[in-house]
Amino acid sequence: MTIVRIVLADPRTGRPPHGSVVNGQALIVLADDTGHRAVPLWLPGLDFKLLWVLLERPAGDTVMAGVLEETAARLLHAAGVTVTAVDIEPAGKDVPELRPAAARVGLAAAAGTRQVTVSAGYGLKLAVAAGAPVRVADEVMDRLAVPVHGEDVHAPFLLPAADRPPGRPGQRRRFEPRNMAFTDGLDRWELAGSFLDVGRPHWQDYSCTAADRSAILASAVPEPSGSAVLLQTIYAEDYHGAAVTFRGQLRTTGVADQAGLHLAVGRPDEPPGDCLRDRGGSSLTGPGSSGWTWHEVTMPVPGDAGVIWFGISLTGCGRVEFRNPELSPARKPGS
Repeated sequence: MTIVRIVLADPRTGRPPHGSVVNGQALIVLADDTGHRAVPLWLPGLDFKLLWVLLERPAGDTVMAGVLEETAARLLHAAGVTVTAVDIEPAGKDVPELRPAAARVGLAAAAGTRQVTVSAGYGLKLAVAAGAPVRVADEVMDRLAVPVHGEDVHAPFLLPAADRPPGRPGQRRRFEPRNMAFTDGLDRWELAGSFLDVGRPHWQDYSCTAADRSAILASAVPEPSGSAVLLQTIYAEDYHGAAVTFRGQLRTTGVADQAGLHLAVGRPDEPPGDCLRDRGGSSLTGPGSSGWTWHEVTMPVPGDAGVIWFGISLTGCGRVEFRNPELSPARKPGS
């Protein structure tokens, strides 16, 4: 087994590099410093944010409420169980990359040892919380790892231009809207917003789920902090110099402030934004409750835009349901 180091940030900036987040999947690099090689691992955005918080927090801090992996590590320690190692491996033998990936957690107690399989994101967070080594099988490293030079271990896994999707150098791959009927749960969709800002203990204030071909974004506490957006990301090049329309049906329950469609454009390294970008459409709902109603928002896409974010937003208490989303070029006047 090869012990690897979890690398989230570019050493030159201390932040995730440009182009390292696509469709809610964030790039984690597992670096073999001894062998001067590394392998990429893509995790859901929320897993990335919580892993970042755990790595950045000073040692000995109190447990952050709601971080299940940190609570689990403390409980295991109190019960006399040691997390010996967390092994990251492909989800199956026929999977050619660590996407998706699983984690095999080694546990040791007076009664003996055992292994438990969890998601890669859970395993990495548990390893950090418990102070356990992260490992990758030698044969997996030999098959998937690439040589790295210097400290910038992200470089081999990012295309030269920040507004191009990550992948192998020279590979061309566009990201179109996916899972728009929520038949695959919330795959391709990401929970973001001001309540997830690093250093603010409010990441549990909003929740999201999918059911009956609809997405649901709701407050999870009586007085949630900031706002939340459930969104998907695509690259903007197909819409450069034109306008894009996003529409869908919304149903709200007990909204205290506002909810609505979310549409924004920007660079890949920018946060999706905390507020709705409304260009005169009927995208917002007011306080209270409403039945299923079509909403729509249109906005221009500048020629230098890197990505488009689209989804739903919620500020304050309440619940918003979302179905039949559509993203398309805006119709020209008179057409």
